[in-house]
Amino acid sequence: MKPETTSRIWHPFTQHALQDETPKIVRGDGAYLYTADGRRIIDAIASWWVVTHGHCHPEIVAAIRKQAEQLNQVIFAGFTHEPAEELAALLLKLTPPGLDYVFFSDSGSTSVEVALKMALGYWRNIGEPRSRILVMQHSYHGDTIGTMSVGARGVFNAAYEPMLFDVTSVPFPERGHEQATLDALEAACRGDNPAAFIVEPLILGAGGMLMYPAWVLKEMKRICETHDVLFIADEVMTGWGRTGTLFACEQADVSPDVACYSKGLTGGSLPLAVTLCRADIFDAHYSRDRQRTFFHSSSYTANPIACAAAKANLGLWQRQETRKQVASVAVMQEERLAAFRADARFRNVRRSGTITALELDVPDGGYLAGIGPQLQSYFRSRNLLLRPLGNTIYVMPPYCITAADLDAIYAGISDASDALI
Repeated sequence: MKPETTSRIWHPFTQHALQDETPKIVRGDGAYLYTADGRRIIDAIASWWVVTHGHCHPEIVAAIRKQAEQLNQVIFAGFTHEPAEELAALLLKLTPPGLDYVFFSDSGSTSVEVALKMALGYWRNIGEPRSRILVMQHSYHGDTIGTMSVGARGVFNAAYEPMLFDVTSVPFPERGHEQATLDALEAACRGDNPAAFIVEPLILGAGGMLMYPAWVLKEMKRICETHDVLFIADEVMTGWGRTGTLFACEQADVSPDVACYSKGLTGGSLPLAVTLCRADIFDAHYSRDRQRTFFHSSSYTANPIACAAAKANLGLWQRQETRKQVASVAVMQEERLAAFRADARFRNVRRSGTITALELDVPDGGYLAGIGPQLQSYFRSRNLLLRPLGNTIYVMPPYCITAADLDAIYAGISDASDALI
């Protein structure tokens, strides 16, 4: 029987029949969230991977307040404003070379939709229409129709299968089997006449925090370049220091043809996303023929308040102490993994920059593993915001996290395994 509730809100990625409680958060500060009943929760996953420097960072809050009093919204079709102009200039300065134009949207999913539409529009407008998209096994790129199409097929999108378009998938580069992935990509580039290959650089997020080395990323880019296939880097999650560098592509010395950024773009304060591309992709849409217009928008494209927040965030990234803080979190994370690498209850203990992941050794692994909801409930009882991907537990904290906070997080993970398996 459906329980009586005081709210008619339908929460994302939530099975309400199994949700024992929905804590009400009233305040955020640094690495902490505070509930209505007075508890302090350590945010160990940066509130779905978006919070970088901490909740309610004073400089970002001040930028939001100032902009809200000056210009809160204006249509971006045919108009512009200073926060967007300055943010675009900063992005082009910080992102990999070769990215020349910035298109604004409002979420990771839409930034990827924009990238796919850019790729298809490019080939059509230069008179060489291509429609095939190459993807990587286990990938996840969002929840819109296009992004579900280029993501792994399974529990996330089974109900919507009739709406999805076909893609060509290459295997994930498992350790010791990386060449199979590269061979499959080479064959697909040669045989399918594809428009683009889209990939999450270095780590696949919702697909299970699966990690692969930078040399594979570099080689995938080389293959695409050889066969004139556009290379789309989905850095929605991997950007903004998560893998140890500002952007994951830096570690492979890769400049994508199209790049998608969101989540930490505003430091986790407001929704905003961007898709950056090469000049020739923009040029293919530049014409006095209106049929070659890039037909994409959202009502809040380049919202001035969100752009002001992002500009303040990028200002923080230009400081050396911010980069040092990221490096410090990576070291602290690695130090706490040591004990788990020798613990038989866990397998595939791994780290990429500030992100760690480990899998509980249980019979029914995967996203729908029965232990997943039990783990989430246990962590909630310990005042830890951890949201396992089935039996895969990951830690992706804000960069203001302390050693004591991390000790509490990993003690909770160890104790959960004692209590539940």
